[in-house]
Amino acid sequence: MEYILIIISAIFVNNIVLAQFLGICPFMGVSNKISTAAGMGSAVTFVMTVATIFTYLMMTYILKPLGIEFLQTITYILVIAALVQMVEIILKKVSPSLYQALGVFLPLITTNCTILGVAILVIQKEYNLMQSVVYAVATALGFALAMVVFAGIREQLEFSAIPKAMKGVPIALVTAGLLAMAFMGFAGIV
Repeated sequence: MEYILIIISAIFVNNIVLAQFLGICPFMGVSNKISTAAGMGSAVTFVMTVATIFTYLMMTYILKPLGIEFLQTITYILVIAALVQMVEIILKKVSPSLYQALGVFLPLITTNCTILGVAILVIQKEYNLMQSVVYAVATALGFALAMVVFAGIREQLEFSAIPKAMKGVPIALVTAGLLAMAFMGFAGIV
C-alpha cells in the first residue's frame, strides 16, 4: 500500500513539474510535439531512475560513512552528467531523429533540476532503496505525463484562433497554469 501511495502522489498529487515547479525549462522547451515530449520523458525516466540508484548508494555507502555529505550536490551532478553522456551516445546510435529533435535539451538533462531534485528528495524523505526507485520512476512518469499532455494541448493550439498577442509563449504559460490547476484536483486522493 505504501508504494501505491508513493506512485499516486508522485505522478498526480505532487507532480514534479506542475506542483513542485522543477523542470520548467524542458517542460516549456521540448513540448511543441508529442513525439519529442515522449522521447524527452523516456530519456528523463531512464536517467532519473539510474541516477537515483547510483546517488542513493553513493550517499549511503560512501558519503555518509566518510562524513562528507557536504559533497552531495557536486557528486550527484557528476553522476548525472555521466549518465546523460551515456544516454546521448545511445540515442545518437539508436534513434538519430529523436537525438536531433531533442537538440540542446538532451545535454540539459545534466542540469535538469528534476533529476537532481529527486536524487536529493529521496535522501531528505529518508526512503530506502526500493522506495527511492519507486519514487524516481513514478516522478519521472509524472514528468513525462505532464510533458505529453502539455505537448498535445500545444499541438491543438496551433489550429486554434488565438489573438496575436497571446500566440507562442504567452498562451503556453496560461495553458501550463491551467494544467497545474487541473492536477490540483488530485490533491484529495493521498
